[in-house]
Amino acid sequence: MTELDLGGIDLVTEVVRTERLVLRPFRDDDVDAVLAACQDPEIGRWIPAVGPRYTREDAVSWVTREAPGERRTGTGLTVAIEADGRLVGSTGVHRINQHPLGPEVGYWIAREARGRGYAVEAAHAMAEWALGLGAPRVYLVADVANVGSQSVARRAGFTQEGVLRSYLHYRDGAVADASLFSRLPGD
Repeated sequence: MTELDLGGIDLVTEVVRTERLVLRPFRDDDVDAVLAACQDPEIGRWIPAVGPRYTREDAVSWVTREAPGERRTGTGLTVAIEADGRLVGSTGVHRINQHPLGPEVGYWIAREARGRGYAVEAAHAMAEWALGLGAPRVYLVADVANVGSQSVARRAGFTQEGVLRSYLHYRDGAVADASLFSRLPGD
């Protein structure tokens, strides 16, 4: 397993910019936007950690402990997706230097911000960030029934490799197969 070269990068403050987006650390004032977005049944349907009973305490924990915790330990770069000055979703590179498939890219977009290509732009940027630091590959998983997320993965330059059986474990106890996608440096 090749490790990412994080020398000189402060994951706690790292910001990635695209043409339209600022991918930045979460701030305390993001809690209400995260809570509102995670009330959407579609996010709860596809993001194992969200589920149908996502509470304010869950949003506070995500914004103040979980997302920053990955950054502090060097195991991930979880960021808020900001467009036109407002939070529209979250993305990140997870499992840095921890998984044989390489770092994992993930994302979600608030209902009112969907259809604008933000997920594609953010996933592409996160993959480029990790590959630019020496990752030999990055991967992404999407529930086999989540056609929208699979489309995002393809449009962000990922190639489908196969299906991971019984890979996703949802908060409500459900288990689902996941489509596995990857990007390599030459993709």
